[in-house]
Amino acid sequence: MSCVIFGAGKIARGFIAHLLSLSDIDFVFVEKVDALVDLINERGQYTINILGAPEKNYIVKNAHALKFSQIDEITKAIADADVVFDAVGGKNLQEIVPLYIKGIEAKAQKGGYLNFITCENWKEPAKILKDGVEAGISEEAKDYLDKYVGFTESVIMRSGIEAPRELLEKDPLIVNVQDYWYLPVDADRVKGNLPEIKYMDALTGFAGFLERKFYTYNAANGTTSFLGALLGYKVLAEAAHDERILKVLDGVYHETGKALSEKHGIPLADQMAFTKTSLHKLQDYTIVDSIERNARDPLRKLGKDDRLVGSARMVLSCGIKPESLCTAIAAAIYYRNPEDPSAVELERIVKEEGIDAVLEKVCGIDPNGELGLLIKEKIEKIKEWGWLKDE
Repeated sequence: MSCVIFGAGKIARGFIAHLLSLSDIDFVFVEKVDALVDLINERGQYTINILGAPEKNYIVKNAHALKFSQIDEITKAIADADVVFDAVGGKNLQEIVPLYIKGIEAKAQKGGYLNFITCENWKEPAKILKDGVEAGISEEAKDYLDKYVGFTESVIMRSGIEAPRELLEKDPLIVNVQDYWYLPVDADRVKGNLPEIKYMDALTGFAGFLERKFYTYNAANGTTSFLGALLGYKVLAEAAHDERILKVLDGVYHETGKALSEKHGIPLADQMAFTKTSLHKLQDYTIVDSIERNARDPLRKLGKDDRLVGSARMVLSCGIKPESLCTAIAAAIYYRNPEDPSAVELERIVKEEGIDAVLEKVCGIDPNGELGLLIKEKIEKIKEWGWLKDE
């Protein structure tokens, strides 16, 4: 039994590798940054700090990694594996497709089921990988691919946080993570059976769970991040305790909660209990997570199907007016960070082309439609509150 983990960042080291190590499953990282590979191979182990629960801290031993340039070794590792995980960031998925293709072609010669599990905060990551592999796979391996290879998704709900400098000086690979252990995986796209991995749960009806998570956790995170930035906060948990933000956040939870309950036939009480886990995570002071990290790339996060506009569209489709979500969208439109190219471009569009251009080009909505008008109304409202100065 063995696995491959593409990526060696905080989620890969602090969650996926953690669960595999706890399950006594051998694994190898495949990482683009050569210096990180060298560090992993040199040290051979690292510590996982469970924030707020130090008694659960864990040392991952026998850690080793491969560089992207080690194509033969990567190919063999995939051919020998039962499962391949990726946590490389959605923008980097296309880059690993050629390596997947070589590994699958080698696995086709060896035989046996092989499943790829995405661990990305990205829209349809498994489809991106599957489509890329199908387009490039050899004719000889296509039958094997169709019958024995699965591309499925997981939902990552554990946060990985940069450790303080004094800890990194002792262990440069140390990871601080949230005390959250559950890893749900879409069972319907798995081929064969997955190995027994502690805390991993293969779920049927995964699409509904994924949407609930995205429009609950991600919408709440976006609301807190962009309102927090507007009000001068630097740390997410501190913003999540501000009464002004909490009032908007409570509205977001109720808007998305009612809509998700109606859409998926979930008792409203169950959905609202789910929101409480989201709020608990946001308000956890042990998770020192920056507003800057969470608000990064506002052009993507203001997209038509993303956490805020996507949530508002879903809520509106259920006949519910997304008042609080539109307040969050208004704040996001005015997110400013001169070190974030996406935020710089957003600011340029606002100043040179106007709000209607943002709504049309970035958010993908009609500036004079119901949602567009409501967002513009909320922009004026946050100006009235003194949260936003005229630019």
